[in-house]
Amino acid sequence: MKKSTLVFIGAVSAFTFAPASFADINDDLANICTIVKNDDKSELRKKLRDVQNNYRLRLGDYYTGISCGGNSLIRYAMENGSTETGTYMIKRMGVSELTAAEKDGMPLQDWAQNNGYIESEIGKELLARIN
Repeated sequence: MKKSTLVFIGAVSAFTFAPASFADINDDLANICTIVKNDDKSELRKKLRDVQNNYRLRLGDYYTGISCGGNSLIRYAMENGSTETGTYMIKRMGVSELTAAEKDGMPLQDWAQNNGYIESEIGKELLARIN
């Protein structure tokens, strides 16, 4: 069983926060990996809305700073078959964010293709969004 981890780093470095704010946003995002793994779209929607309202950040602003089991949120959703949360996140992100290379240098589409997830519902949603 893979262990879920959350890493929030430099994604918001362009923003000015007091140190307490970093702790607050980390607390607010602490269980996002579990939410994605459990495919709880309503809880994910609530969490993203809270972060947007409290910190004026949208998913694309902090997406690269979150790691679940060593992967990005959408990759993690694909690995766990979390169709509802995976497709929801794809709809919430911009095309340029979805086509950018991730930490390993591989764009999401290429990773999904190489790992057999491109034909999943999440993969199909990704292709529809970026094409």
